[in-house]
Amino acid sequence: MKKRILLSALLSSALFGDAELDAIKKELAQQKAVTQQLQTKVEALEQTSTNNSASFSQNAYLPDIAFILNMSALARNVNNDEYVAASMPGFIGTGGMLLPFNKNRGFNMNYAELALHSVVDPYFEAFVNLHIQVDDVHIGEGYIQTTSLPYSLRVKAGKFKSSFGRLNKKHQHNWYFDAQPLIYKGLFGPAGIADIGVQMQWVAPTDTYLMFGVEAMQGTNKRSFGDSSKNNLYIGYIKSSIDIGSETSVLGGVSIAHGKNITENMTDVYGVDFTLRRELGSYSAFIWQSEYLERHKKLSDTTDKQAGFYSELVYQYNNNYSFGARYELITKNETDLSLYNGIDTNNLDRYTVKLDYKPFPMSRLRFSYTYDKSKVVAGERKNYNEVMLSLNIAAGAHGAHEY
Repeated sequence: MKKRILLSALLSSALFGDAELDAIKKELAQQKAVTQQLQTKVEALEQTSTNNSASFSQNAYLPDIAFILNMSALARNVNNDEYVAASMPGFIGTGGMLLPFNKNRGFNMNYAELALHSVVDPYFEAFVNLHIQVDDVHIGEGYIQTTSLPYSLRVKAGKFKSSFGRLNKKHQHNWYFDAQPLIYKGLFGPAGIADIGVQMQWVAPTDTYLMFGVEAMQGTNKRSFGDSSKNNLYIGYIKSSIDIGSETSVLGGVSIAHGKNITENMTDVYGVDFTLRRELGSYSAFIWQSEYLERHKKLSDTTDKQAGFYSELVYQYNNNYSFGARYELITKNETDLSLYNGIDTNNLDRYTVKLDYKPFPMSRLRFSYTYDKSKVVAGERKNYNEVMLSLNIAAGAHGAHEY
């Protein structure tokens, strides 16, 4: 009798356990069905929704704000009046030098720069760069840029520095040397190509970095273009980079700018750039950067052909000290040089050496010496010697620079 009672209890317990397990499985299946229905509704809403403003708040994206200060003290073997009145044969006439930086012997407050950046919404980000000098304030750059286009596309619109060549896109405080290269200054002026327009870039889906870019700009740069009755400047470029081992990177690019000049004829500027960076240690590197630019500027009955290059070497000893040297030369100057009869206009070149000290990443002291043989003053070829100490301070939420 006792055995029957015990056996009945065991069977009842097993049956109860199976019933409880079945109930749990049934409840779990129902919850899965409800979850799947909710997921389907979410996906449908995401596909049909045309307004994401309800789920996006700009309060989470306060603008990044940074400022840069740049100043210098220098000695030069010509006085300020002579320096302002100098010309560069074939490129810049007397009084047309335009000297926004390091103009005076003694002390210079070159500029203050206020940079702002903010995410606008899930599709755009905005950049504004205000360039502030002692007697002038202007918008250096102000543009919007897409953040989520498909197929590795990116569009920029507003006023911006063109990505033509290697140096043009960079701001002055991010150059390895304080002075703009002769060929850049002669072809584009101190601001380079910075204009209102639109840019589109596409990065190819390849293992090796390969970027194609096109730009349409107003064309207000009077050195090479300047017919701005309508947008007339078009720029295209291809840029690539490869890694050689784990310590060496090589970047290169070709560029072309095509637009109307102030004589309503066409100007073409071609550029080739090359940069090599070799890592030598945790904070040590060797950098070699070079560019060659050539301009064909059609006038009424002739075509001016002018070209030049710069090549610079920088040895970064550690994160505090670096040393550099640069050579520049005008290699072609086929233009009207009749104003310089009796003056040797060949071998327009310049040499510069510099030493940088950076106590911290956002501050830099730079000592440099320049020997300039590219200028004519008062009808005489005159060589400049210049010694300069410059100070650059960057503070705030400032984005990383390209090397």
